[in-house]
Amino acid sequence: MVTIRHAESPDLSRVRHRLERSPHLLKLGPEAVLYAILDQVVDEYLPVAAGLENDLDEIEDQLFTGKEAVARRIYELSREVIAFQRATHPLVDILEALQRGSDKYNVDLELQRHLRDVLDHSLRLVEKADSFRAHLETALTVHATLVGQQQSEEMRHLTEASLAQSEEVKKISAWAAILFAPTLVGTIYGMNFDHMPELHWTVGYPLALVLMLATSVTLFRVFKRQHWL
Repeated sequence: MVTIRHAESPDLSRVRHRLERSPHLLKLGPEAVLYAILDQVVDEYLPVAAGLENDLDEIEDQLFTGKEAVARRIYELSREVIAFQRATHPLVDILEALQRGSDKYNVDLELQRHLRDVLDHSLRLVEKADSFRAHLETALTVHATLVGQQQSEEMRHLTEASLAQSEEVKKISAWAAILFAPTLVGTIYGMNFDHMPELHWTVGYPLALVLMLATSVTLFRVFKRQHWL
């Protein structure tokens, strides 16, 4: 039996020990060695699947926290899941091809049963990988929705604050205008001109007070009607 690897290989020493402890498998020929290697390959993917599942559970727990780091973690885990899919999907094709060739090459029935078990395990791995991918896509969609809602809520608060500030500015401006009117009248009559007939009128002072009051009341009513006050 010759094996070729393109990356890290499975622990073939465990395969050897297993076959040495199972002489009945060795009697089945090189096909039994192939079965043992494939079984070891599939078994070594089981803890990988468990680790990915734990990571996915952690992401689901963090999903509603609204943290930006969740999106990056979803992306990184998606890359790991895609790599896992690329590694496990070909196993199904290989095992199905071996299963179809079992009758043609008169492979022992016991070995065929073992190959079917390995095929079932690999199919479950593929189903898990596909499920992980679907869950991550859903998680990314939910996260994007939550971030959008959070941004909308922040924008709403900013808009409300801006409107409240605008109302305050309107009130301040209205009161400033009301106070400016009597100040203007007082300033005019406080100027030191030689010819100001009103200064010598008997009703000049009361008239100035009435003018100040009338102007202020008029402005107050106008601003009140415009809901500035």
